[in-house]
Amino acid sequence: MILKILLLVVFFGVMIFVGVKTRKSTANVNGFVLGGRTVGPWLTAFAYGTSYFSAVVFVGYAGQFGYKYGLASTWIGLGNAVIGSLMAWVILGRRTRVMTKHLDTATMPDFFGKRYHSKAIRVAAAIIAFVFLIPYTASVYNGLSRLFGMAFDIPYTVCVLAMAILTGVYVIIGGYMATAVNDFIQGIIMLFGICAVIVSVLNSNGGFMEAYMSLSAMESDVPVTAGLQGAFVSFFGPDPINLLGVVVLTSLGTWGLPQMVQKFYAIKDEKAIKTGTIISTFFAIIVAGGSYFLGGFARLTDVNAITVNGKIAYDAVIPNMLSKLPDILIGIVVVLVLSASMSTLSSLVLTSSSTVTLDLIKGNIAKDLNEKKQLLIMRIFIVVFIVLSVVIALNPPTFIAQLMGISWGALAGAFLAPLLYGLYWKGVTRAGVWAGFIYGVGLTVVNMYTKWIASPINAGAIAMVGGLIVVPLVSFITPKLDKGEIDFSFKCYDKKKVIEEKIALPDDVVQNEN
Repeated sequence: MILKILLLVVFFGVMIFVGVKTRKSTANVNGFVLGGRTVGPWLTAFAYGTSYFSAVVFVGYAGQFGYKYGLASTWIGLGNAVIGSLMAWVILGRRTRVMTKHLDTATMPDFFGKRYHSKAIRVAAAIIAFVFLIPYTASVYNGLSRLFGMAFDIPYTVCVLAMAILTGVYVIIGGYMATAVNDFIQGIIMLFGICAVIVSVLNSNGGFMEAYMSLSAMESDVPVTAGLQGAFVSFFGPDPINLLGVVVLTSLGTWGLPQMVQKFYAIKDEKAIKTGTIISTFFAIIVAGGSYFLGGFARLTDVNAITVNGKIAYDAVIPNMLSKLPDILIGIVVVLVLSASMSTLSSLVLTSSSTVTLDLIKGNIAKDLNEKKQLLIMRIFIVVFIVLSVVIALNPPTFIAQLMGISWGALAGAFLAPLLYGLYWKGVTRAGVWAGFIYGVGLTVVNMYTKWIASPINAGAIAMVGGLIVVPLVSFITPKLDKGEIDFSFKCYDKKKVIEEKIALPDDVVQNEN
């Protein structure tokens, strides 16, 4: 216990120290929100990856989908690496950085407002972002606190409050640079930690082949393939359709999440984007692929230890798998998941507070806000956002995966298409953007109450993919933006070319020859 507590004290001390050391970067709004747009590839790539993967993935998703789909759940991690990291950087990275710099935007709602020349769109996007980032944050607290309860036997409430306070302190002090530097440190811990945990868990089950054989002997209890032996070690698992829904939600979703896309705003230059793409993809393969691979062996745990009132408590699967590890490894796991969760939380609270301050209050409620007042309001809303998410986390409406599915479904369902098409296509209309917002949020909210799509995960995936169809369809039949407005937005992609002319004879020489 002393060793585990010592690891935590050192970890917390480093986080606060980084916050204090980076406080100079918060002298203005650009520095506080984007680090002055001078963040290098390593910090940006690790900030992207650690914001992506938190306790929601390691505890909630790895446990739930590893138990349901067996080793096939590893496809979720690989999808996260290829679609959620590699393709996101390649398709969105450079264009997002160039156009957001050109339009002088610091948040996603601000980008929508200036790209589509609509103050109403900007305000609506800000409200959507603020409302639906809260349940995601609550799910992060939930997953981490369950792991703390296993390792330290600390009450859930104490875990939530301690984590909220510590995250708030270093974000308020150091802003974006504090989160980026801490994300880098936390990412290193995650890379080494996940590898150590996988090896230890497999060894505790007799090694890889022994664990694999034990898993292959289990019958599937999924209705579509009831009685199928070997399903949990098969290529696509016992339920490939629902597995695909999880891959889409967790991979394509990052393309429309404000806290993820905002990482591209802050990156330094073209070279940094190329380097960051490689680093981010490698990070995702190890962390996400490793987490879901580990979760694939979830059925080897004692089912009685994870059953509550006759039902499997998915959030307890991973903590139970880890509870048998040596104390030193449990300490490493706690710091690993703490790293993942605090990095995600810091990104969420910074994104939310900046959105509310810059897109809702500034220019709407308060017409004239100097930079000092903007920074103060952002710090106040960091506290407000943390308090709201803590309230939900202390009394969560459902388990982790569902909270994340609701949040990602609404946010990415509303924002993904307007962002992607807005970067590449001049034909998007304001009506098309509004249709995307209404479809993404509407489908998610209605499904929360009607449950006509049984799984919130699948509902979120349908919201994202459907938005990519709704936005262009509506844009084709509605009035276009003014040509001058469109040309101004896309002017940033134009490159000036210098063409060499052939050497011509002087005029006087030509005249003499005549």
